[in-house]
Amino acid sequence: MIHCPLCNAEIDVDEEELDEGDSLICEECGANLNVNGVSPLELTPDSDDDDDDDDDDEDGESDDYDEDDEDDDEDDEEEI
Repeated sequence: MIHCPLCNAEIDVDEEELDEGDSLICEECGANLNVNGVSPLELTPDSDDDDDDDDDDEDGESDDYDEDDEDDDEDDEEEI
C-alpha cells in the first residue's frame, strides 16, 4: 500500500508498475509526487509544489493592501 508523504492518504496504484521518475497525484491533497526509488518505494513531493507555497505568501500580503483602501475611503467620507 502506498501512502502520500504529505497527508498520509492511501494512493491506489500497483507498486510493481511504478518506475523511478514516474509521477503521481495524491487524490486527497492534490500533491504532485515523484517516484525517486522503487526498492524500497520512495515518493517525494514535486519541487513545483514548493513554489506554490511561496505564491500563497504573496496572496497574504495583498490583504494588507485592501485594508489601506478601506482607510482611504473613510478619509474621503470625513471630508464631505
